[in-house]
Amino acid sequence: MQITENKMGVMPIKRLLISMSLPIMASMLVQALYNVVDSIFVAQINENALTAVSLAFPIQNLMIAIAVGTGVGINSLLSRALGEKNSKRASDVANNGILLGLLGYIIFLIFGLFFSRSYFASQTQDAEIIEYGVTYLSIVCIGSIGVFMQVIFERLLQSTGNTFHTMITQGTGAIINIILDPILIFGLLGAPKMGIAGAAVATVIGQIVAAILALVFNITLNKDISIQTESIRPNFKVIKDIYAISIPSIIMLSITSITTYGINNILINFTATATAVYGVYFKLQSFVFMPVFGLNNGMVPIIGYNYGAKNKDRIIETIKLSIIYAVVIMTIGLTIIQVFPEKLLMLFNASEDMLSIGVPALRIISLSYIFAGISIVSSSVFQAFGNGVLSLLSAITRQLVVLLPVAYGLSLMGNVNYIWWSYPIAEIIALILSIIFLKYIYDNKILPLNSEECISTMIEKKEKTITEPGSCI
Repeated sequence: MQITENKMGVMPIKRLLISMSLPIMASMLVQALYNVVDSIFVAQINENALTAVSLAFPIQNLMIAIAVGTGVGINSLLSRALGEKNSKRASDVANNGILLGLLGYIIFLIFGLFFSRSYFASQTQDAEIIEYGVTYLSIVCIGSIGVFMQVIFERLLQSTGNTFHTMITQGTGAIINIILDPILIFGLLGAPKMGIAGAAVATVIGQIVAAILALVFNITLNKDISIQTESIRPNFKVIKDIYAISIPSIIMLSITSITTYGINNILINFTATATAVYGVYFKLQSFVFMPVFGLNNGMVPIIGYNYGAKNKDRIIETIKLSIIYAVVIMTIGLTIIQVFPEKLLMLFNASEDMLSIGVPALRIISLSYIFAGISIVSSSVFQAFGNGVLSLLSAITRQLVVLLPVAYGLSLMGNVNYIWWSYPIAEIIALILSIIFLKYIYDNKILPLNSEECISTMIEKKEKTITEPGSCI
């Protein structure tokens, strides 16, 4: 198969970044809407049901971390292979990525069947919260083949520039979920009243439908790669290359699960309501963070492609524009949360107690958003260049070295509102690290492309010297 010049190598960067990111951002906003609506309906059951879903979040995040982290490695390698016009390498990466997604599902299938109750019992002794949690998490884990396959197939589309179809798959899955939530939770339209189990079933059905649709798009429309059943077998060299990038990303994303688990345990010592507030915050913040993640998903293949094609100027312009757009998005999110915290919390049937804890929580944590936007883009830049370990170091420092210990230390002062200040503190430290690491990437990955261009020019012209000193600087 001969690969023609992809738009990632020729389209103007501003137009390219917007055209690739907007569909993903739109679909992720729909995903964020689903996350919020899901919790809004669960909150109508009672506050303990909302707390149970909040306590389940670390495992759901871990599931997504493994799927998305694996997708980062697939995305980076596949985009680079396309930039190098290596069609066989691109298809090998795609088929082994699918295999890795299936292996990830098996892990969570086992967890859902045998370890859900132990997980909840480690956080609370409230029998009602445990029962709600076990019911919800077991279903989500057992049906997690949907989320794994959806993420992998969508990353294949994104890596080849087909972000519009990713928007369709993500949007379809989320809309199905939103429609099924009230029907299955409350037993509408003749359906059985399933309560919190209905929320989990709606989630699983939406993810499976999205995965099937993404597979169909890859088979019928994605001409840059070849997905064949007989090719989905282990190629250990390809798997090693995927995980060289993915493992730091998986660990980095999984750290959020560790941190959330830890902070949940800190908060529940104050009151279960504080834990519910923390869960609500994560749902609301997705409206702000999801567009930035969508921007990153559009950015990574552009950088990977142009790095493979050795096009320095397009790489630099992509990074600059991505940071600017991220700061704008975060500033909008910060403003909304600062102005309307009460109204946002009332969406979740907030009690007076929840409002008293939640309003300062939202206002304090959102102060970190602009710092976080720059760090999130920087982290994806590191991954696009195959330096996922830098993203890992930044995440470990932010969450395990700073956020969790500071949150625990502030909790000892006896006021739950002090805990929220750990977020701005952690994001400032992460921003400093991101700037240092970006300088490293520029010096060691981007700047040397000048020298490679000079060498290539010398060989083509059969020259032994460069007549204009500094002409390739």
